[in-house]
Amino acid sequence: MKKLSLQLTVILLIAFTVTSFKSVIPGNPTLKKRSIGPPKTKKLQLEKPNVTIGFIKLTDMAPLAIAKFLGYFDDEGLAVTLEAQANWRDILDKVVDNQLDGAQMLAGQPIAAAVGCGRQAQLVTTYSMDLNGNAITVSNSIWSKMKDSIPEEYGRPVHPIPSYALKPALNFYKKMNKPFTFGIVAAYSTHNYQLRYWLAAGGINPGFYNNNNIQGSKGNTDADVLLNVTAPPQMPQTLKSGTIDGYCVGEPWNQQAVEETIGVPIVTSREIWKNHPEKVFVMTKEFVSKYPNTSIAITKALIKAGKWLDNPENRKEATRILSKSAYVDGDKHVIDNSMLGTFEFEKGDVRSIPDFNVFFKYNATYPYYSDGIWFMTQMKRWGQITESKPNDWYLSKIKEVYKPDIWIRAANLLLEEGFITETDIPYTDGFKPATTEFIDNMSYDGKKPVEYINGFKIGLKN
Repeated sequence: MKKLSLQLTVILLIAFTVTSFKSVIPGNPTLKKRSIGPPKTKKLQLEKPNVTIGFIKLTDMAPLAIAKFLGYFDDEGLAVTLEAQANWRDILDKVVDNQLDGAQMLAGQPIAAAVGCGRQAQLVTTYSMDLNGNAITVSNSIWSKMKDSIPEEYGRPVHPIPSYALKPALNFYKKMNKPFTFGIVAAYSTHNYQLRYWLAAGGINPGFYNNNNIQGSKGNTDADVLLNVTAPPQMPQTLKSGTIDGYCVGEPWNQQAVEETIGVPIVTSREIWKNHPEKVFVMTKEFVSKYPNTSIAITKALIKAGKWLDNPENRKEATRILSKSAYVDGDKHVIDNSMLGTFEFEKGDVRSIPDFNVFFKYNATYPYYSDGIWFMTQMKRWGQITESKPNDWYLSKIKEVYKPDIWIRAANLLLEEGFITETDIPYTDGFKPATTEFIDNMSYDGKKPVEYINGFKIGLKN
């Protein structure tokens, strides 16, 4: 009996051993990796592990907050300090002057620095931080003058609201001999170009920059409205005081106007240009050349953060993190309004906008040349770029700034480590297909910027 039991035990052990070896299929590295366990970061040899990064208190700084809070920077061997900055000019100056190693920036800032607008510098973008995320808000007084000219459906204004609905208010201000003023966050901001685009699409001239003095000009030459620079966190208070009549800004500052019942968001940036690029992550060309592995490691951590953010199950946790004083420092329920897939226009008019903030899907993090060239077309359209240039100039300039090759190196490492899949990496020449997904249905092809610029009724020609 004992001998039989011993024989059975030996047989079972042999069977278990054979089965165990068969569970890993030789020649299939993917299955081997999965059999070992969850993805694991392979740290690069960092030239500069201690890094300081700047940001502005907006919800689209989220990839930085998540990479820091969830330890994605730590996983790469990076000791990152995040520092909130007062305004976009400070961000630019501190990166250029090496007081910051990198920063969240307006997409137009590194481009402007390359084409001779504003302060000139050699800056590079390795990572696009998000898509969409802005809105245009007007004061309650302006909204009351607009509302009657907007059609309704089921008792709510029909969206998107075109800019010509603003004309009754503009006519009233003209009769009162009073200037109508919008706030924008910076001259080279997406907000400036989106607000101008929306106004011009409805026949309202937002004005032009003075060719003789771009720095001193506010871009109000021949304007039907005035545009003044205001720091994002100050937008609601400036609106409340009556200094401005409306503004274009990112979140949570449009929803804050609703929360305080001082204003009404009338159009989201996604309605002006569907899935437009927004902020970018920027370092100097010198930093990237001197610390290549560090630059890749930062980009890796941010790509991981973007993917985590676009998992709907993580959004509530994300807004909890963002509400912390170290990051956006805002009321969680106000940040929830846009980040959780809804957006509130008038008080109680809550609508579903699942893609108001996009951080990863639609290849949001990849720095497309065509995205950068769009900003250059608007710089030319409104007079910031003063000279006519051929199509190949636009491509050569954007290649100085946008560095998809660094993004690709970071993404390929994440693919090897198992954090992303092949479908997360676009196979592209750097250009998105031509699109008409604008509020005026204009067709934009990043390979034909001159033709695009010359197609607008309102705007300087190339």
